[in-house]
Amino acid sequence: MSINADPAKTSQPRRKGPLELRRKQAAVEMSDQHLLDSKGPGQFVHTDPWRVLRIQSEFVEGFGALADLGPAVSVFGSARTKPGSPYYEMGVEVGRKLAAAGVAVITGGGPGSMEAANRGTVEGNGVSVGLGIELPFEQGLNQWVDLGINFRYFFARKTMFVKYAQGFIVLPGGLGTLDELFEAMVLVQTRKVTSFPIVLLGISFWGPMIEWIRGTLVAEGMVSEKDLDLIQLVDDPAQAVELVLHGTVRPPSSNGEQRPE
Repeated sequence: MSINADPAKTSQPRRKGPLELRRKQAAVEMSDQHLLDSKGPGQFVHTDPWRVLRIQSEFVEGFGALADLGPAVSVFGSARTKPGSPYYEMGVEVGRKLAAAGVAVITGGGPGSMEAANRGTVEGNGVSVGLGIELPFEQGLNQWVDLGINFRYFFARKTMFVKYAQGFIVLPGGLGTLDELFEAMVLVQTRKVTSFPIVLLGISFWGPMIEWIRGTLVAEGMVSEKDLDLIQLVDDPAQAVELVLHGTVRPPSSNGEQRPE
């Protein structure tokens, strides 16, 4: 190459999908050449572009499986709740009463309170849904799940909890339950979802948290007093079901329906 050559003219541009590459960037294999010639280890399945496809597939599978579910309520609670305990029995009763009202029940699909709500739904001849998650300590879907979907990614799973439910009933639980509760509150507060009742079941369990929010967060100006109106606190499973069903509810989702995401 002449030392006077114009670098801009020394390389023909290459197209790689939507990309246009020149100079050093153009010295790459063609995509189909790389696909067909590669015989080595499958490191590509651990790359971010491949993960994007996995994420996409989780949304597609979730939307496809739940699109025709009809009215539903998501029920949250601890995986550590013991069968026969008061909290477990609350979950069973919630599931039964929602099923009796013709409403499907969506849980995280695991043991404890999730199992209880799924069990009550089956005993009430309702539609029992479990949205499982890949964890280092394998739980698997409980035996009372009729329609089960397993997810790799929490955010894809959380979307399904909200998109296909008309409200939440939250039983006593730990970090996972708190995560789901506060995310739901934020979505309602910011109007990402509308007309979405959130009912906490267990006054003695949730009461101290509500008082902390009022006495600290509201007092410090971190949240508004009216933000506490986003949730309702009760002790009776029947009342919890009544509140979540007779609040202002969203219609069931459909593929063509336009509403806040």
